[in-house]
Amino acid sequence: MDPTNAPQTSFVDHYALSELPYFEVRDGSLVLADPDSVGPIIDMHTHLALAYGRPMPIDLWRRCPCELYLPLERKLDLDVYANLNYLESDLKGLKRDLTLGSLTSGGMRASHTAANLIHHMKELGIHASVLLPIDMPALSWNAEAYLGVASRSNVLLSYGSVHPHARHVEDKLDEQKKKGAKGIKFHPTAQVVKPDGARSMELYQLCAERDLPVLFHCGPVGIEPPLGRYLSQLKHYWMPIAKTPECTFILGHSGALQMEHALELAKTYPNVYLELASQSYSNIVRILAEAPQDRILFGTDWPFYHQSMGLAKVLLATEGQPELRKRVLYENAGQLLGLEFE
Repeated sequence: MDPTNAPQTSFVDHYALSELPYFEVRDGSLVLADPDSVGPIIDMHTHLALAYGRPMPIDLWRRCPCELYLPLERKLDLDVYANLNYLESDLKGLKRDLTLGSLTSGGMRASHTAANLIHHMKELGIHASVLLPIDMPALSWNAEAYLGVASRSNVLLSYGSVHPHARHVEDKLDEQKKKGAKGIKFHPTAQVVKPDGARSMELYQLCAERDLPVLFHCGPVGIEPPLGRYLSQLKHYWMPIAKTPECTFILGHSGALQMEHALELAKTYPNVYLELASQSYSNIVRILAEAPQDRILFGTDWPFYHQSMGLAKVLLATEGQPELRKRVLYENAGQLLGLEFE
C-alpha cells in the first residue's frame, strides 16, 4: 500500500467518521449518509447480552440508551486491532460486565438488546445481522434466547451454540436447527475448550452432517486470560479444518492477532471463510488482496464496538472496487445464509 495514498484512519471520536464521505452526524447520531450508494449490508458477527446461571434475565426487546463497551466518545484508530482503542477503564468495565455481570440483570449488558441493535442497524443501512450466542455445557440458555429473538424479527438471524462437552449434543443441534439456527458459534476462550480436542472434532462432524457452518472465535486478542490465549492459538485450528473438509468454517476476527495464519488457512482450504470484525484497516486491505474474494465476510462484533467502525474500514478498503465491496458487504454472506436482496 502506497503510504502517500493512505486514507485518514485516526479520528478524535467515532462521530468524526463523518469526515469521511460515507457518514454524517444527523440529530446527534452517526449515520450512513447514502445507504443506496452502498447497497445492502449483512453483519455476520453480533451479540446480544449473554447470561449464565439462569435463563436470560434481560428484556432483549427493550429500547433504551445503549452502552457499548467502546464508547462513541473514545478516540478511534482504524489501523490497529480494534481493542487497542479501549482505555484501561473501558477494559475493566468490559471484563466486570462479562463475568460477574453475566449473573445479573444489570450493567452495560442490560442495554445490549435486539431493539438497540436494530436501531443502530437502521442508522447505518445494515439490512441484516447475525446473532452469535455462547453457551456452556450446562446452566446457560443463550442460544434459546437468541433464536427466540430471531424468530420474531425480519432483520435478525441467529446461530446456535452447543458446547462440545454438553449432554445430548446431537439432540441440541437438531433442536436449534429446527428453531432456525444458521450455524454454530464456537468460542474456545469463553467456552474453555480446545478447537482440536476430540469432542470438538466430533461436534464439527455433526455440524457438517446438518449443513451447519461453524463460526469460530479465532485467534488471540491480547486481553484474554492466559488459558484463553492458549486455546485460541491458530495452531489449534488447522486439524479441524483439514480433517473435516465437508464442514464450512468461518474464522471470526480473521485470526485476530494471528491474521497471517488465518489468511494461509483460507488460501489453503476451500471450506474456510474469513470474517473481518476487529481487524485493522491495513490487514483488511491485505485480506481483500490475497484471500479468495468469495469467502470474505463483513462483521463488527457489536456491542463491543459500534458498527460504524468495521463498516468504515471496509468502505475505505474497497473504495473504487464496487464489485468487491458488494461481495464483502452482503453477497458472500447472503449466499451462506440463503438471503437475497434486490
